Amino acid sequence: MDSQNVFYRLRTKKGLSQDDVAEKVFVTRQAVSRWENGETVPNTETLKLLSRLYNVSINTLLGSPHQLICQCCGMPLEDAIISHEQDGTPNENYCQWCYADGTYMYSNMDDLIDVCVKNMVNENFSEEQARAYLKEALPKLDYWKRYEELSDDGQFEAFKRQLMDEINALCIEGMPKLEKLNALVGKYVNLPYRLPSGQQVKFLNDQTTYLGNQLPSLFGGDRCFGVLANMDFILISTYGKDGADPELVLYKRR
Repeated sequence: MDSQNVFYRLRTKKGLSQDDVAEKVFVTRQAVSRWENGETVPNTETLKLLSRLYNVSINTLLGSPHQLICQCCGMPLEDAIISHEQDGTPNENYCQWCYADGTYMYSNMDDLIDVCVKNMVNENFSEEQARAYLKEALPKLDYWKRYEELSDDGQFEAFKRQLMDEINALCIEGMPKLEKLNALVGKYVNLPYRLPSGQQVKFLNDQTTYLGNQLPSLFGGDRCFGVLANMDFILISTYGKDGADPELVLYKRR
């Protein structure tokens, strides 16, 4: 799609007038009109403002001339899964699983490979093939090439260890010791919970990346535990494979 059509489609989809957009990105209405007529394109700083306004990548604004991939895991990127900075600005270099609110989720390539392999294996692609592919491909990506420059000297890993200690200290009956936390995007793990009134609610923000994992019950059977946490809370869910509503317990962090 040509960029002029993209600008028009995104504006009308959001229900904004040309005057509205002009006010939000500090230009004139005539400038917005020229973008939509294909006469000009916004400058770099204005593209950044439009990217945040419409929650899409600059690549999308320019008509998607490139196929974006996450520079940490190699996943093809679409607007629905691109990461964001702390101020909400989309970051088209990473997916939500690898970078969230200004924080890199992975400092160990083997941990990332363990997570990715689970989603790559199928009848035509074995686990061994997936691991071999990732071990060759990941070191070529910008994040891993620049890891020493981009890393936080272990601060995020220390935060994860603190979270695991807090979760394990809850001593929840039947739940195994938590050994690892992964990055999980809300909309993919946002199980509905049924209130006593019968209304179903969701506790997670679909656009937010959390830390969590799934653990099989110590007592066996079909029951499992879901662990989710962030800076403010720890959420433990107990659920089964029968599709029944999960039992949720929310713990406020200290």
